[in-house]
Amino acid sequence: MRKWNHKRFALLLVVALAMTSLMAGTALAAGSGDVAGAVESTWTTASTQIKTVVNNVVFPAIDLILAVFFFVKVGTAYFDYRKTGQFEWTAPAILFACLVFTLTAPLYIWGIVGI
Repeated sequence: MRKWNHKRFALLLVVALAMTSLMAGTALAAGSGDVAGAVESTWTTASTQIKTVVNNVVFPAIDLILAVFFFVKVGTAYFDYRKTGQFEWTAPAILFACLVFTLTAPLYIWGIVGI
């Protein structure tokens, strides 16, 4: 292994300290120092965008995944029924309940969250 000399180590230390001082900035709340007000105003402007993204992207993605799992589970339960003569309905029922829950969630979830 190669030995480090003192000049190289000092140069590395100076560069690291310079990068740290350049990247570290103080966050101020719009001159008045009201951090709570800055956070609240940011939340009010971002909440509509968050709601739109969740309604148009997140919930449909979850619904799609649950629908695929539900139909796969119903199919495997049917093949198990043909093999054993007993239909196991617990897993498809749970997946169906979760699917109904996520399909109807945009109607009431925003009232619970407060948006």
